[in-house]
Amino acid sequence: MKYRSTRGSAAPLAFDDVLLAGLATDGGLYVPETWPRLTRRDIQAIGGLGYADAAVRIMRPFVGRSIAGADLSRLVHEAYATFDHPAVAPLKQLDAGLWLLELHRGPTLSFKDYALQLVGRLFDHILRKRGQRVTVVGATSGDTGSAAIEACRDRSAIEVFILHPRGRVSDVQRRQMTTVTSANIHNIAIEGTFDDCQDLVKALFNDAAFRKQARLAAVNSINWARIMAQTVYYIVAAAALGAPDRKVSFAVPTGNFGNVYAAYAARAMGLPLSRLIIGSNRNDILTRFFTTGAMEMRPVEATLSPAMDIQVSSNFERLLFDAYGREGRRIADVMTEFRAEGRVSFGTARWRSLTRLFAAHAIDDVTTVNVIREVHDATGEIIDPHTAIGIAAARAHRDPAVPTVAIATAHPAKFPEAVETAIGRKPALPAKLADLMTRPERVSVLPNNVDALKDFVAGRIGGKAAA
Repeated sequence: MKYRSTRGSAAPLAFDDVLLAGLATDGGLYVPETWPRLTRRDIQAIGGLGYADAAVRIMRPFVGRSIAGADLSRLVHEAYATFDHPAVAPLKQLDAGLWLLELHRGPTLSFKDYALQLVGRLFDHILRKRGQRVTVVGATSGDTGSAAIEACRDRSAIEVFILHPRGRVSDVQRRQMTTVTSANIHNIAIEGTFDDCQDLVKALFNDAAFRKQARLAAVNSINWARIMAQTVYYIVAAAALGAPDRKVSFAVPTGNFGNVYAAYAARAMGLPLSRLIIGSNRNDILTRFFTTGAMEMRPVEATLSPAMDIQVSSNFERLLFDAYGREGRRIADVMTEFRAEGRVSFGTARWRSLTRLFAAHAIDDVTTVNVIREVHDATGEIIDPHTAIGIAAARAHRDPAVPTVAIATAHPAKFPEAVETAIGRKPALPAKLADLMTRPERVSVLPNNVDALKDFVAGRIGGKAAA
């Protein structure tokens, strides 16, 4: 299996090189040269497997010869042994046609664990085999950071720098990052938005000299390995609900487009899907695109669902790559136009083609709180604000004849104030995090300036200074 850049100029790479590279040298994102195919028999067989065994079967073609089969199986089973439910990603039925896929069963209570608990182990395995070290730099709107830190803490071959927008993540999300005292972990609060954090990370990767000097690697959803790992729960859930003999729809609360793109990838592999429904908050650039055909940036607004407070959805470029017939130069041109003008149209024909699969729905904070309350009153389930947005989107666009699965992306205890507003009480943190709010924090505050970030990272590689 080889991977190519969405912008067409970078050389194709094998899986292990793509894992360590993250972003392509031409600024594009890596995608498989061809999609592995799942037959009807493959999907039926996956329905009878445990989650880890299913993951090995689904991911094996993506990994190719980069990791031996026995090693991949061991790493996958180790990763999912850290989850607190025997099904790993359990399904719950909310009503006759609506299901909830619980993706907060990992160690940091977020769907990001499903990829990053594995990615951390893949990094460690390949680096040890090569006798190398890397510097992981990532941006988070809340959950990626804590999941990456938990996956990479205390690993001798990895130095980790995680950027988050100061004051724009929940207290629980921040503390899950800043209370980790491992010497290889460095938390940075940026004076800006998540998009600013993401742009800083991309700027570091696009500086070829610094990238080489620091041996940069990425854990954001720009890293293909994360998308690969996330395809698994879509395929497993669909098989549990009758695929391939019937189609399934998924409703996904979406900011950076990585999670819903993983569902698109599962469909490209042969999973029979009916609709992919995107849920947005007031930062509704994706909903506006699928409604109007134009993608236009607006200022980021703070909401009750901070992981989705994004205006530049990086992984959308991967979808566009297929929409433009995999012509990398055209993607490079259109993304340059979008960055320069803040607005772009990809053509009516492409937009109409995409809307045959994708639908989108946006709600505000008041509606988010109302959905949390309604779900609790009707079912007893307590959900977080992001999950509420996914459920609202599912209700707006579901076909009664097709099972629709809403993605529960985070544990409600990560957003206690929003939940308390809805149901009158705060959800309790799991026992393993009961003392989180009293643990000492360790974090550095930096301006939204790439030179300041470079100096910070360069000064701390190898533990030269405390973050």
